[in-house]
Amino acid sequence: MPELPDIVVYLEALTPRILGLKLERARVTSPFLLRTADLPLSAVEGKTVTGLRRLGKRIVWEMEDQIFLVFHLMIAGRFKWRKRGAKPPGKIGLATFDFPDGTLLLTEASKKHRASLHVVRGEAALAAHDPGGLDVLTAGLPAFRAALESESHTLKRALTDPRLFDGIGNAYSDEILHAAKLSPFQLTGRLSAEETERLHSAARHALLDWIARLRAETGSDFPEKVTAFRDGMAVHGRYKQPCPVCGSPVQRIRYAENEANYCATCQTGGRVLADRALSRLLKDDWPRSLEEWEARLA
Repeated sequence: MPELPDIVVYLEALTPRILGLKLERARVTSPFLLRTADLPLSAVEGKTVTGLRRLGKRIVWEMEDQIFLVFHLMIAGRFKWRKRGAKPPGKIGLATFDFPDGTLLLTEASKKHRASLHVVRGEAALAAHDPGGLDVLTAGLPAFRAALESESHTLKRALTDPRLFDGIGNAYSDEILHAAKLSPFQLTGRLSAEETERLHSAARHALLDWIARLRAETGSDFPEKVTAFRDGMAVHGRYKQPCPVCGSPVQRIRYAENEANYCATCQTGGRVLADRALSRLLKDDWPRSLEEWEARLA
């Protein structure tokens, strides 16, 4: 799922291409995309894009007459900038938006049809789509601590809860926790003051660092390789590969449709956390330490 750094770079790429220009035509090609009955999509045709903003992991276009287009790309939704008049690509095309200088395509490479578009009028209607999470990039340590301690969760769940923190998902939570040297299963209420400060610093640094990296990678082009798995990540998507800090093999915890990646040496004192999918099967045979895990792997 595109997370805060990806959304920031998308907005920066959209700004010179559509801000201040008229949306000449909007076409939805998937019956699953449009999720609102407030206004028809045709209501924005011929109107100028007057603003672009981020609302958590959502991308918002502000149009004339206080009409807002709220895009939630979910896991597989992507924007693609093409020559004017381009047609949506086969089965993955969701919508096309024609502007004077080009056409923006919205695609989704998934059969689950999770990407969504809402067309709403007024700031109050827009606010209903805001999960309300804290913006880590602008929040100081006291606000960060208050959000973290407002509910009792594991750190992994807290960081990825959009009601608590803004724009952080599965990928960057792994990177943040690795940089902070904290276990994904540590409880929010059991952090020391020093650990909370370390987590706050790691969150800001990781997000800003990846925004800078993606900006450099994209340049003046439109971002085409928006993915949760990137070269240069420390642990996310790097199961069994060496940790860049200590060289230990990266570990994995799978749950529901997600997984958490972590370094046992850097984050859990060498303890291998139980992976539910395998620990139920192996029971007492589940390795409890990095040494035991490596011995069984060998």
